[in-house]
Amino acid sequence: MENKSYNFSIESIFKDLPTFEEKGITELTVSDVEFSSDKNGILDLIEKIKKHCPDLFLSLLIDPKVIDRALVDSLSEIYCSLEIPVCGTEKNGNLLFDKKFYSGKAALLNDAGLVFGFNMQWGIQKGDTFKLFRDRLDFATSLYPNHIDFEQLERTPYEDPKPTGVYSSKDMDFSRGMAFACKVFYSQGRAVPWFNSVLHALKINASSFFADFEEFQQCNNCSFEVEFDGDEAGHKAVEKLQLLFLAQKFEEKNKSHLFAAAGDIVKINGAFSRCSSEGTEEELELSYNPEDILSPYSLNIADFVENVAMENTEIRIFDTDEGPDFKILG
Repeated sequence: MENKSYNFSIESIFKDLPTFEEKGITELTVSDVEFSSDKNGILDLIEKIKKHCPDLFLSLLIDPKVIDRALVDSLSEIYCSLEIPVCGTEKNGNLLFDKKFYSGKAALLNDAGLVFGFNMQWGIQKGDTFKLFRDRLDFATSLYPNHIDFEQLERTPYEDPKPTGVYSSKDMDFSRGMAFACKVFYSQGRAVPWFNSVLHALKINASSFFADFEEFQQCNNCSFEVEFDGDEAGHKAVEKLQLLFLAQKFEEKNKSHLFAAAGDIVKINGAFSRCSSEGTEEELELSYNPEDILSPYSLNIADFVENVAMENTEIRIFDTDEGPDFKILG
């Protein structure tokens, strides 16, 4: 079926919601900045979706200030993904960033099992620096967002923020490279279930990891400069890049003995994701039993490798009415 996009004002959305099912509209994106901070309006929208089109998928730009338990409980009753701006507060020429505030909001969302992503930027707010951008990026990934978006990556070069005395043009370029690496490896690579486990095993922070992956992209013809698009290439192609890069990183860190487990984690999560989103069925060869790989023990890769025996296993991953599942072959 051909996908079509429609543009609606907030007013027309409320007016036309009762007709969405009849028109075959299955997804709705609301990116209105003013509406994003209207908690009562958002609650009203949720109630109307529940009443008129309960199977609709809503992608909603939301101001983190309005996120509280009542709103989270209401959002949990529909299919949705939240897009959350991550930015600081300018004060006396400095850029202040409240980690406790964002940690609290992310905890509410993660505890409820809601899908959310972050919208980030670099060099735009007064007082921003390369160090502050890297710190925000490190912090953002620690909160397990489903994806991290950078609107600046969609802009032409002349629209880039201007260098300042504290944010040089070279650091602006580095920031763009890290942002694109994050887009490909983390977001298009669907890495959220295992990314922080890999960072912990490698003893590296996210921004340094993305800086290294950007160098890898330059050498493998999948960089920003060649306009590589992970969505267009397909998740399987991005996963191949992830595995090649991770093999290099674990070897570089003298931790090659951990890569078999890390690779299994990447492969089985990737196959489950493709099965869920694209309905694909795959066979995988693993170095460990899939029950072990999918258990909480695998979150600490080093401890996992030390305490769990390798068990070469071939499995098939397939879709069921309850979602993706696997069967051990042979």
